[in-house]
Amino acid sequence: MKILIIEDEPRAASQLQRMLTACAFDYELLDIIDSVEDSVTWFETNKAPGLVLMDIQLADGLSFEIFQKTEVECPIIFTTAFDQYAIEAFKVNSVDYLLKPIQKDDLDKALDMFGKSNQKLSIDSETLKQLLASIQEKPKRNGILVKDGSGFLQIKTTQLLYCYSEDSITFGVTHDKRYIINETIDELFDSLDQNQFFRINRGQLVAKSSVKRIDPYFNHRVKLSIANPRDQEFIVSRPRTSDFKEWMNA
Repeated sequence: MKILIIEDEPRAASQLQRMLTACAFDYELLDIIDSVEDSVTWFETNKAPGLVLMDIQLADGLSFEIFQKTEVECPIIFTTAFDQYAIEAFKVNSVDYLLKPIQKDDLDKALDMFGKSNQKLSIDSETLKQLLASIQEKPKRNGILVKDGSGFLQIKTTQLLYCYSEDSITFGVTHDKRYIINETIDELFDSLDQNQFFRINRGQLVAKSSVKRIDPYFNHRVKLSIANPRDQEFIVSRPRTSDFKEWMNA
């Protein structure tokens, strides 16, 4: 079985490959792609794979945008870190999905369903529109629970300058302090107002109000000057640079 993995987290992609092998699934990996833009190019220049394992949140947007830009005529199993609110949309629309962190048993069941369905797990455009609307309509949070010594406190999302992931820990930084947040960058970004926050690369998201300056950087990327940067560098990944500029200009 020829498989395409669309996933912007290298560790998650590697984990999927290990699990596929552990499930004794006979497959040939065609490619691993991390962005909407590159996925569209791949589908337009290659024959359809036998199965796609596709993350929802990619380097430059939601993977649903792929289907709006090109024809995808193959079975899809989505992977997602979205919470229960969004997952209900998948259940209602009978779309197969794996909730992160993915467990081997869940992947095994999804592959078994894939086999029993005669490999017909494609998704129509109307279903995609409903899924996208359900996720985008999710109310955005105003506060975040963070660790503070041996306890917790809530900070306002408006206090956040940026968040980043380091050694599998998510940190949120305000003007005067750094906090540990018990959520992944994926989960956190999904819950924030994306008019005010932008995920500039796999491991960092920034508040619009924190951006002081934008400068050109290597390979068509840009580098940001951010309030209270601590020891962080803020470089917008190439697939996200154009969208970032549009977001800043809105």
